[in-house]
Amino acid sequence: MILRSWMFVPGDSEKKLGKGASLGADALILDLEDSVVDQRKPIAREMVCEYLKTADRSVSQLWVRMNPLDGPHALLDLAGVIQGKPDGFFLPKAEHAFDADLLSNYLDVLETEHGIEIGSTKVLSLATETAAAMLNIGSYTEVNPRVTAISWGAEDLSAALGASSNSDDDGHLTPPYILARTQCLMAAYACEVQAVDTAFTNFKDEAALQKVCSDARRDGFLGKIAIHPAQVAPINDAFMPSKAEIEHARAVVDLFQQNPDEGTLSLDGKMLDKPHLTQAERVLAIAAQFGE
Repeated sequence: MILRSWMFVPGDSEKKLGKGASLGADALILDLEDSVVDQRKPIAREMVCEYLKTADRSVSQLWVRMNPLDGPHALLDLAGVIQGKPDGFFLPKAEHAFDADLLSNYLDVLETEHGIEIGSTKVLSLATETAAAMLNIGSYTEVNPRVTAISWGAEDLSAALGASSNSDDDGHLTPPYILARTQCLMAAYACEVQAVDTAFTNFKDEAALQKVCSDARRDGFLGKIAIHPAQVAPINDAFMPSKAEIEHARAVVDLFQQNPDEGTLSLDGKMLDKPHLTQAERVLAIAAQFGE
């Protein structure tokens, strides 16, 4: 299942959790990490677990952003919310593809203890948030079966590098963060999982958001993280194929079905081969999932 919009919700905010079901995001990320100060993390775990047990999942999957594996909160996060059966965990500060194996081992134990189907709790790996993670990105040639998506983080990476900014005066990413974005995209496709673009922090600039979403979808990302409710609808729209794209994709698929013995065909004056068919099938699969 493709998830286009991933909306962060602070795990210790009753007000914001209460609005979660109305946001229209494909996935809500109930946050136990950066948006929750240390002294409120126990409260957040209780609130998130209760929310998981009672919330309507007909619109949005419910994921939890845990704290980093090498810190004091990670195991408490996992044990504190697993009874709510989250759809998955965001794994922050992942520095190697094998970090997902360690997380999976923890989840095996917790799922067994609570009678949850083994392997049903999925993982999104945030793969570029530290310098070490960037150096280890080549480890993402295959991943643990729980991993269904890979994303990247410009803000955490810039903090890790001591950068004054991750963008230039025109708002464009500078080279280290272009590299992180590109490596995330390559890693996701190498592992055959969803590539999810990082958050766009200027939530008041919808035109700029639409542009970065368009660029991300053009390049192969299938969804994007949101940090404000106003970003959800534009993200959902941006990662849907247009009517013209759907019609073209149907024409491509029909043409190859009508000519099963031909590897190369012509449509509207352009040559088509297997990669064009693969992309057309992707477009139609996304359109079918969302009822278009």
